[in-house]
Amino acid sequence: MFPLYIARRYLFSRKSHHTINIISAISVVGVILATTALVITLSVFNGFSDLVASLFTAFDPELKVSLSEGKTIAASDSALLRLRSHPDIATYTEVLEDQALIVGTNHQYAVTIKGVDDSFADQAELSSLLYGDGEFTLHADVLEYGVLGIRLASSLGLGTRYEGGLPIYAPRRGERVNMANPMQSFNRDELYSPGVVFAVNQTKYDAHYILTSIQFARKLFDKPNRVSGIELRLRDGASLRRAQSDIQSQLGPRFKVENRYEQQADVFRIMQVEKFIAYIFLTFILLVASFNIIGSLSMLMIEKKENVATLRALGASDSQVANIFLAEGWLISGLGAILGIIIGLLACWGQQTFGWVKMGQSSGSFLIEAYPVSIHASDIILIFATVLAVSIVAVWWPVRRMTRNLLA
Repeated sequence: MFPLYIARRYLFSRKSHHTINIISAISVVGVILATTALVITLSVFNGFSDLVASLFTAFDPELKVSLSEGKTIAASDSALLRLRSHPDIATYTEVLEDQALIVGTNHQYAVTIKGVDDSFADQAELSSLLYGDGEFTLHADVLEYGVLGIRLASSLGLGTRYEGGLPIYAPRRGERVNMANPMQSFNRDELYSPGVVFAVNQTKYDAHYILTSIQFARKLFDKPNRVSGIELRLRDGASLRRAQSDIQSQLGPRFKVENRYEQQADVFRIMQVEKFIAYIFLTFILLVASFNIIGSLSMLMIEKKENVATLRALGASDSQVANIFLAEGWLISGLGAILGIIIGLLACWGQQTFGWVKMGQSSGSFLIEAYPVSIHASDIILIFATVLAVSIVAVWWPVRRMTRNLLA
């Protein structure tokens, strides 16, 4: 407590040389700016991550069951049949997903056919996805309908409603391509328009996916009574984490049960890597800013040389004298960290409330108008701990060395 008390007096007292006050202020400002940059940057990455998560949740299921190895499994598999009676499951949707080809007069386009059963409308939040004057329909009598992603429809030169049948081709299972007439080696079928398209605002879906009935997909891909996955919606009030763990335990290692974040693990992993790299770069900037503290402490030592001699005469040990200046450096870092976090939080609040920094000049060109921010308490704790740790690394050895010279 004694070194901390003296350090606090030194920090806020007026120095005989005005330059020392200026350098001390510069040291604090440097830490403030670096800390503020950390708060704002990490919060922006959090904002984009939350934005992407909100977009995926409109299309991806709460839980998805698929094989750990292999592409498809029998829909009548005993493990899947037992899963239907799980108390936490409200909607159980069979899915068969695979690649196919659209062949037109002037184009060929690779697409992903996602065949689903009739419960898909209850499992997915479709009301916010569909555009057009029709209705979401998978099949009617002898017709099979296909709901295209909005960007796929645009690429094919189609609107929300297309006339006639849309030809879909898929390779026949176990058959080599006939080079003389390649199309003979493909299954062919047609999809019709229900008068709507879907838009998830994600290229992965909007530019490549077609939703249709699972009967159509099984016929096209020669996979009767097969599924590539099961999509689940949980009952209201059910714990996602508990249900996922329970279902995984029930199904065993043959299957993997993924929540929405795990289904898009690659996207979120990239965002986390980018966030980590930004954190590392800004930490290096913080380290450079912390070196200003060394200059401030060295000049303070020179000014307080007589005070140090007095303290030693009164019985202060060399270790206590060194700790005074170490505490001075940590106080400067701590003050800068607290002020920097406060300023960063105020800036994030202003961006959330007023949208000061826009995504672009043209209104409507982006999904959102202003940069999104999301403040996570764990990030604030990490930033504060980082500032203190960096100050210890930057100050400890130089202060020990300078104190040794001062006391020699």
